[in-house]
Amino acid sequence: MPLAEVNGTRIHYRIDVTAGDNAPWLVLSNSLGADVSMWTPNIEAFAKHYRVVRYDTRGHGHSDVPPGPYTIDQLIGDVIGLMDHLKIERANYCGLSMGGLTGIGLAARHPERFSRVVLSNTAALIGSDAVWTPRAVKAREPGGMPALTDAVIARWFTAPFIEREQLELANIRDVFRHTSGDGYASNCEAIRDADLRDEAKTITLPVLVIAGTHDLSTTAEQGRELAGYIGGSRYLELDAAHLSNIEKRDDYTRAVLDFIGEQQ
Repeated sequence: MPLAEVNGTRIHYRIDVTAGDNAPWLVLSNSLGADVSMWTPNIEAFAKHYRVVRYDTRGHGHSDVPPGPYTIDQLIGDVIGLMDHLKIERANYCGLSMGGLTGIGLAARHPERFSRVVLSNTAALIGSDAVWTPRAVKAREPGGMPALTDAVIARWFTAPFIEREQLELANIRDVFRHTSGDGYASNCEAIRDADLRDEAKTITLPVLVIAGTHDLSTTAEQGRELAGYIGGSRYLELDAAHLSNIEKRDDYTRAVLDFIGEQQ
C-alpha cells in the first residue's frame, strides 16, 4: 500500500495510468467522509488520458489520523507535499466538496503547480459553526459515524438514485461508517474555519466549477457564486445532488476530460 510521508503524516495514495509515462498528471481529492474509492466510476476514463493520483485526505481511508483540529492550510500543504514526494512539478486538479475547497486554496496559493482546476460541489465558504461544531462532536462519540451515515447519504444523492443504486450505495455507506470519527471531526473543523472567498477572487488559472441542481450541502447558488469570484471560469450544473461524479458519472467524466483536454 503506497504511503507518502507528508508534513509528518502518512498519506495513502494510488496511481492509475494507461496513458503512458509521458501523460500529464491529474490529482483527485475526495469529499468529507469518503476515500479514494469515490473516484472509481471515473478512474478508468481519466487514466486513459492522464497519470492519475488520488489520495485519502488526512483522517480518511488509509491515511494517518493525526490529532486535530485540522486546518485548510494543512489540507493544501498535504497536496503540495504529495506532489513533491512523487516529483510532480505540475498537474491538473479535480476536487469535490472538501477536495474542492482544498482546490480553491491550491489554485490561489500555488498557481505555478497547476494547469487546470476543476472545483465541484463546493464553495469558498461551506456551512457555519452551527453546522460543523455539533457534527464534529457527534462524530467523536462512540458509534457517532454509523449514527451520521443515513442523514449524510440522503444529502449526497437524489431519492431516485438512492432507490436505484442500492449496491453502489452499500459500498459508499461502508466507507463512511468506517471513517475515523476523530479524522472526520477534525476535517469538519478545517472546513468550519476556512473562508476562502477573498482568495478565490485572486485565482487566474483556468477553472471549471461543477454544481448539482439538487445539492443541499453546497448548493448550485453557491457554485454560481464561486464561479463569479473567479475571472474567466466556467460553470456547469448537473442534474445531481452532492456526489455528482457518481450520480452523473458519464456527464461528469466527460466534462472534466473536455475541460482539461483543451490545454493539449
